[in-house]
Amino acid sequence: EVQLVESGGGLVQAGGSLRLSCAASGLISDNYAIGWFRQAPGKEREGVSCISSSEGVTYYADSVKGRFAISSDDAKNTVYLQMNSLKPEDTAVYYCAAESFRRCGSSRTPGYLEHRGQGTLVTVSS
Repeated sequence: EVQLVESGGGLVQAGGSLRLSCAASGLISDNYAIGWFRQAPGKEREGVSCISSSEGVTYYADSVKGRFAISSDDAKNTVYLQMNSLKPEDTAVYYCAAESFRRCGSSRTPGYLEHRGQGTLVTVSS
């Protein structure tokens, strides 16, 4: 059973930083796609960032490019999303998503992966 457990969300002022973590277990292959998408109240799901384990290639939504960075620690089976220069419009529930034998095609890929976590709320105050 695949489990993805997010942590690191919270309340931060605009301009601040947060680091989200996603601890993954149960993926049956070392070849997988993993990343983050977010959903704000009343808005559509938005893919934020994606990384393919086999290539290390990363993708970012234009809205976060230059401010967010995705990384992985294979030894800990954990993926991180470092979020800097946060804006009120970054407020959303952030979900980690993953799927074995998949590659990231774009930043939108995480919104369509098979497995997802319970989400962690990020609130950015102005």
